[in-house]
Amino acid sequence: MVGPGGVQSAISAGISLVPQDPSRFVRVNGRFYRGTVDVLRDRTGLTLVNRVEMEWYLLGVVSAEMGRRSASEHEALRAQAVVSRTYAAKNARRWAGQGFDLYATVADQVYGGANAETPEGTEAVLATRGQVMTYGGSPIDAFFYSTCGGRTAEGTEVFEGANRPYLRSIRDLATDGIAYCSISPRFRWREEWSGGQLRQTLRRTLPTVGVSPAELGEVSDIRVASRTGSDRVGRLTIGLRASEVRVDGPNIRQVLRAPSGSPLRSAAFVLTVGRAGGAVSRLVADGAGAGHGVGLCQWGAVGRARAGQGYGSILAAYFPGATLQRLY
Repeated sequence: MVGPGGVQSAISAGISLVPQDPSRFVRVNGRFYRGTVDVLRDRTGLTLVNRVEMEWYLLGVVSAEMGRRSASEHEALRAQAVVSRTYAAKNARRWAGQGFDLYATVADQVYGGANAETPEGTEAVLATRGQVMTYGGSPIDAFFYSTCGGRTAEGTEVFEGANRPYLRSIRDLATDGIAYCSISPRFRWREEWSGGQLRQTLRRTLPTVGVSPAELGEVSDIRVASRTGSDRVGRLTIGLRASEVRVDGPNIRQVLRAPSGSPLRSAAFVLTVGRAGGAVSRLVADGAGAGHGVGLCQWGAVGRARAGQGYGSILAAYFPGATLQRLY
């Protein structure tokens, strides 16, 4: 990615794919990309890097993150454009040692190249050109996710060291008491495990947090040991054959994966436990929201836009105390 000052990430040894006509795209694996594509050698093979100006990059991010949106929801797209620009500015050169700035996935933010561009996404990028959220004159940690479930999380609930004045937990409710993100298909959810499914899940996931395979066996108990300030699960306690394991913070969603193998949608859940013969025979998690819960709630932004809020008001709600500022 090329930053607003023209600074470009270091390029590792490789080749560059450049369109003959600057107005055309580079095609890779059936997808089209603006700018150029560098093919870099790495330890495992090849890495393809799309080098593109910031605003062109955002054209491929906004609708990839937010999907197609109607006219009444365009202010949510503008809010996403500002947040995505802020994230990119804050994290430029994050992966410079690997020859690029940002991953094109949820590891950073989803980027689909020219194929992901839409008219409404393009309008949102153009309407907010150069604008970022700042605190103390610098771009903020612009976290975002799908659905808060009615209340966002404090930064420190999820990210170590994220004690930021603008990453505070807020109740994301309209004046009628209904959550702005209640329109999300992930606003409320349920996952169920049989005793066998729970054992299989924990045998795969607990070793990743340092539990010895020798300790794994029947699950005698599983319970919420503590909750965070936003009422998300802060600690999960799991009773095993000869020990009790504590799982904290973000690890909870990775350890208590759904039977499908996917991480749990959020840490905002309650458990119902069935037991038989001294072991857990059934587990049900009833939850709210999707994602870590810190910063911008994307579906909440859509709900706020439908309620008539402008993108400046939406951003002020999710990042209280931060300032909307033009970077260039």
